[in-house]
Amino acid sequence: MMENTEYDESSLCRENEPTQSLREVGTTTQTFEEDATMAPSFGDERYLLGEGPVAGNTSPSCQDKRMMDEKISPVEKQLQYLLNKADEFQTQLLWSRDCLQNYEFAHIVPMFLQTCQPYFTYLESTARNSNPFRPPLSTYIRTQLLQFSQQLCSRLEQLMLLYASFSFVSLEESDPLSISHFYIGQCQIDNTKLSIFRYCCPTPFLASASTGLYKRMRWNVEREIQGEGEGKTYDSAEFYFLCCEDVMEAEDNKNGDGRCEGENTERESRVARIWSIGQWVQTYPDPEDITDWVLCSVPCGQYKQLLCLGDEEPSSCTATDCLLGVLLSQEIDGTVCFKT
Repeated sequence: MMENTEYDESSLCRENEPTQSLREVGTTTQTFEEDATMAPSFGDERYLLGEGPVAGNTSPSCQDKRMMDEKISPVEKQLQYLLNKADEFQTQLLWSRDCLQNYEFAHIVPMFLQTCQPYFTYLESTARNSNPFRPPLSTYIRTQLLQFSQQLCSRLEQLMLLYASFSFVSLEESDPLSISHFYIGQCQIDNTKLSIFRYCCPTPFLASASTGLYKRMRWNVEREIQGEGEGKTYDSAEFYFLCCEDVMEAEDNKNGDGRCEGENTERESRVARIWSIGQWVQTYPDPEDITDWVLCSVPCGQYKQLLCLGDEEPSSCTATDCLLGVLLSQEIDGTVCFKT
């Protein structure tokens, strides 16, 4: 009789474990917004725009570095807060296997991505924005801010891949409910505004057709229209991408002393992943034809390569630097030249 009682009590405890886990997930979802409001503030952009020898100095002294580290300390604390939150969500997912069917898990990541958006905007805009009336930003501070952006971007990407592996989110663009990419900041250079997005994994350039091309980042580029009206007005967005493509390359098969074996050169094929930046060029429907737009279900376009980056994947910050270089050269030349 005693054995039956002990068995029943232990069984009841095991049955209650999933319920307790469900409550924990629900509580996390409900209180996440409250936690976000309690996060340390990363301050005012003007606080980082120091004057004197620190601003614009590429080789600051130890004393200058200490001063700048104090300035960016609130920004770094905010980064650590967000990274710790990501760690909490990962731990919760890995140790709450009894409630894998609970849809609350699918709500946590989108909410967290949205909470990170203002921080990404602050980092990118403070580090990159150009304004003739703004004091120069220290190179040291700019580098630190972009490193913070890169750290958070990489951590969110890992978190998204983990949740996708448990089927809580979909990364397929063909799925209307998917989260294939997320926002990682915005900046404005002169009259050009960039909104930056990161794909969680290499994603087919066209969801409806196989082209062998995969996108890793997207930039929405809007150019300000000069006018007399109040407020800023922007032209329709242009879309630029960081893409990769697997290319078969033939290489000579040489022996140890550098000589080719046999009279004929033996060649081995290897796959090389080549990275590039290019622009989406719409081919159909005609942007000026409203009838075509009404009748078209899926717009068609081509990838026009602007810059080849080689076989090493650039970081998101480096890729944005490369795109800004391309856009700046186009403005100087006054033309848009495509590399095919």
